[in-house]
Amino acid sequence: MAKGLFITGTDTGVGKTFVAGALATLLRARGIDVGVMKPAETGCIRRDGQLHPEDALYLRDKAESVDPLDEICPYPLEMLAAPSVAADAAGIAIDLDWIVDRFHRLARHHQLTLVEGAGGLLVPLTDTDDYTHLIQKLQIPTLLVARASLGTINHTLLTSRWAGHLKLPILGVVLNSPTGPPSPSEEANLQALAKRLTTPLLGCIPHLPGPTLDLSLVENSLRMDRLLELLELG
Repeated sequence: MAKGLFITGTDTGVGKTFVAGALATLLRARGIDVGVMKPAETGCIRRDGQLHPEDALYLRDKAESVDPLDEICPYPLEMLAAPSVAADAAGIAIDLDWIVDRFHRLARHHQLTLVEGAGGLLVPLTDTDDYTHLIQKLQIPTLLVARASLGTINHTLLTSRWAGHLKLPILGVVLNSPTGPPSPSEEANLQALAKRLTTPLLGCIPHLPGPTLDLSLVENSLRMDRLLELLELG
């Protein structure tokens, strides 16, 4: 079976792309051949008549991938909206089986392929399917990225419990601080969340201002050995 890890979030803007890119870089540093995929990306900028999926390009760069961009991102979409809405606006029908086929093409060339979703689990890809349906078709486990701020207990536990209801395996949770360091009250909240999780807390990434990825800070805040063990790559 193809090895993959689906990276989802509790919301948009929680840092899924950053976490996926950091994981790709750290895994490569450990000698693991990593592929990346962003099945559908909305809000793509059009340049010279072509849509540029910035998140997919970022992931490809961090993984040092030479895979074709149209396999990494089968559905680049211009409208900044849920993929189903953006696809409708573009006159495109998203095909989950086509995404799965692209995934397997990529996975044949890599030890592990990271697949990043958009928003959370229930973001719609078609009129009838959301990302939970895609994960079920891909048959790969999920890593949940949550925002280290007020509200994260509710968002994280709701997402985790819904995944459990659907029997989607969540390997663990990574907390990220995309907008600033947590306040003392938010830190207390995170400790309360950790006590309630039924899956491993695999890291709390500190706020990293600026575009430079400080790998040492990220690596020190992630339980990489535990993640590799869970992925059966350790």
